[in-house]
Amino acid sequence: MEIFREFIFEAAHRLPNVPPGHKCARLHGHSFRVEVHVQGDVDPATGWVMDFAEIKAAFKPLLDQLDHYYLNEVPGLENPTSEVLAKWVWDRLIGDLPLSAIHVRETCTSGCIYRGEN
Repeated sequence: MEIFREFIFEAAHRLPNVPPGHKCARLHGHSFRVEVHVQGDVDPATGWVMDFAEIKAAFKPLLDQLDHYYLNEVPGLENPTSEVLAKWVWDRLIGDLPLSAIHVRETCTSGCIYRGEN
């Protein structure tokens, strides 16, 4: 079984490694949406894989580093693409949660899914 919890935060960034003249090289912001997916067996007593509050608690320190910040200044996010952000989140949660995927959306129509390095 797989469950997820979605988090929304506002942040600014610029992409330093895009071709000259690319619009994403300029400072801009997004309403980022991050889904943290976990998987496991459904506990017969509780009826769930895990409490959604556990996912929220694990993500809170990351949210505190991201929400209303300039992502390029966050260690590890010097080139804050959706792909880099998804891996950054994964690397910080994998020891605490049975992750199956991290979804990052930077717009309503664009984003990425990271499932680890398998």
